[in-house]
Amino acid sequence: MSYLLVKNATVIDGNGGEPQVGVSILVKDERIQQIGLNEDIEIPNEDVTTVDATGTYALPGLIDTHVHLMMEVGNLAKRLNEPFSLRFFHAKQYMERTIEAGVTTVRDAGGADLGVKTAVEQGLVVGPRMQISITPLTITGGHGDSWTLSGTNLNLGGYPGNPSGICDGVEEVRKKVREVLRAGADIIKVHATGGVLSPTDHPEFTQFSQEELRVMVEEATFRKGIKVMAHAQGAEGIKNAVRAGIHSIEHGIFLDDEAIELMLEHGTYLVPTLLAPVAVLESAEKDDAMPEYGIRKCREVIEQHQESIAKAYRAGVRIAMGTDAGVMAHGTNLRELGLMCQIGMSPMESIVATTKTAAECLGWDHIIGTLEVGKLADIVLTNTNPLDDIRSLEDPNHIVTVIQNGNIVKNLQTKSALNAVYA
Repeated sequence: MSYLLVKNATVIDGNGGEPQVGVSILVKDERIQQIGLNEDIEIPNEDVTTVDATGTYALPGLIDTHVHLMMEVGNLAKRLNEPFSLRFFHAKQYMERTIEAGVTTVRDAGGADLGVKTAVEQGLVVGPRMQISITPLTITGGHGDSWTLSGTNLNLGGYPGNPSGICDGVEEVRKKVREVLRAGADIIKVHATGGVLSPTDHPEFTQFSQEELRVMVEEATFRKGIKVMAHAQGAEGIKNAVRAGIHSIEHGIFLDDEAIELMLEHGTYLVPTLLAPVAVLESAEKDDAMPEYGIRKCREVIEQHQESIAKAYRAGVRIAMGTDAGVMAHGTNLRELGLMCQIGMSPMESIVATTKTAAECLGWDHIIGTLEVGKLADIVLTNTNPLDDIRSLEDPNHIVTVIQNGNIVKNLQTKSALNAVYA
């Protein structure tokens, strides 16, 4: 039995209410046992590790519902000449950067397999708690089929624990969903439309039919209780996905009024990933890591993307924070909050989208997402007030302490990072 006391913080608990000043949080083992004003906390007569949070703001562990931990944008020729297994060691760094930015939970939208998730759970590597989709389902020649005109196949899948995601037709789709579930997927990811960073399609192109999408939901959700998330950028593909019963729409570039009404009717979540096209264009200015077709399509869609998310927000669609990290550097995830505020959300709404609503999207709101008694002790301390300056969260140096499952994994106040994970 171990106790951790975070004392004298200003708490933004994730529920959207006013911050509470002079609050202490007592953690027993991995869960929050007490939370309240300093004087109301009953401190046990045992060894208690104390974190003095004076002058800081305490947030729930932040959640990114759309990342790719097994990749990060970079020079393609270099990656093609690297050993296959090297990507796992790169991923170790990506996971460390993610959690040091205050993101304690992620939903991996393709790439991470069960071994990566298990390594974090067993404490072999430092990283965020995760749900994994393993490999996205895609049609031959569609977004996610990384076959190139040279005949080179750049697909991540196709090795033990990570089956290829390419499937065509209802029965192939049915079998592929079963294969991915067998490999340990917590969620099924599908490319319902084309995309920006794929050579042979366009974001508005529809990929799987509504019947194929419905089979995915039937196999995953109805048979196994596992949700389906859809990369969906064009309006028709979005509507097909929502009608099929898919749980969340990723990106949502070309949302029309009918799509928004359907999402409201079905309670579908929207994961905007506003940072993705911004990062692609920034990368294009810096080096040649991004292909020409990706840069061109980004320029075509970036304003429409922002307008669509703004319209969905005003209509009341449930928005959960997600970034597409991997398209940009891992650890820069919290730039998304500033972009969410640019389309009309308040700083508090963006924080709720990154905590409570994101946890609801993952189906984990009973254990994470808010600072409440009984929930897992994921706590982030920042030395700035994010309600005054939401973009201050973008600098990991302002994230002074990160606690995950009651363990201190980052503590700049004592010049020690990742200290408790290996204890």
